[in-house]
Amino acid sequence: MTTIDKINIKGVIKLITNFIRSEVRKTGFNKIVIGLSGGLDSSVVAYLSVLGLGKENVTGILLPYKTSVSESKEHALLVAKNLGIKTVEISITEMVDAYLCKFKNEISKGRSGNIMARQRMIVLYDQAVEHDSLVMGTSNKTEILLGYTTLWGDMACALSPIGDLYKTQVRILARELTVPEVIIKKHPSADLWIGQTDEKDLGFTYEDVDKLLFYMVDERYTMPQLEKIGYKTEFITKVFNLIQKNQFKRKLPIIAKISNRTVDHDFRYPRDWGL
Repeated sequence: MTTIDKINIKGVIKLITNFIRSEVRKTGFNKIVIGLSGGLDSSVVAYLSVLGLGKENVTGILLPYKTSVSESKEHALLVAKNLGIKTVEISITEMVDAYLCKFKNEISKGRSGNIMARQRMIVLYDQAVEHDSLVMGTSNKTEILLGYTTLWGDMACALSPIGDLYKTQVRILARELTVPEVIIKKHPSADLWIGQTDEKDLGFTYEDVDKLLFYMVDERYTMPQLEKIGYKTEFITKVFNLIQKNQFKRKLPIIAKISNRTVDHDFRYPRDWGL
C-alpha cells in the first residue's frame, strides 16, 4: 500500500528547486522575498529558495506583531544566519492596531488573525517592489485543502513551491535540508495570539489529518474504504466538509462571461505567454 511518507526526498527537492529557478526567471525576475516566521514551512521554503536561486537572491522579511513570541524571531534569524541571507524586520503592530482600535473589543480572534495575515502580505508585496523581487508562498497542501489559510493573506504569492506537499511531508524535507531541529519539533503556529496553535484551531493533529487526506485526495478512497481502514465517519465527514467549504479559496475570482474571449474562460495561456 502506498503511504504518505514514501516520497523520493532528493527527487522532490531537485524538482522544487528547478521549479523555483525556472518560474522566477521566466517572469524576468531573479530574486524573491519570503515572510520568514521562524516556522517549519517558511524555513523549508527559504532553504529551497537558496538552493534554487542562491543566497544573494533571497531576502527574509520578519513581520512581528506585539503578541508574537520571542522564539519566532529567534528561529527566523537562526534560519537566515544558517543560510547567509539578508533580513528586514518590519513590525505590523501599529498598522494592525490602527484598524483594530476603531472597533474596540468587537473583532473576534479569527477576524484579527485574518487582518494580521493580510497586513503582512501588504508589507511583503511592497518589499517585493523595494527589492525587485517576487513574493514566495509558504502554504502547504494540508492548509490549502482544509482552507486553513487567509484569502489574500498568507495564500497570496507569485509561486507556491510546497503547495503539493502535506505538512508531514514538509517535515520530512526539513530534516533532509538540515533545517534546525528546534524548528522541526515545535508545535505549528501562525503566531496570531498568545497560545495559538494550528492543531488546537483545527481540532486534530497534522499527522492524523494528513494520512486521511492522502487516502481521500491522492488515493481517491471512498467513504466505505476510509471507514474500512479505520477512520471514523465523523472525522471523515468533518474533513470532507472543510475541503468542500473552502473550495472558493482555491480558485481565482470567477469572471462573468460577456465577450468572445474572457480571461480564464477562453483566453488561457501559459504564464510565460508572450515572453
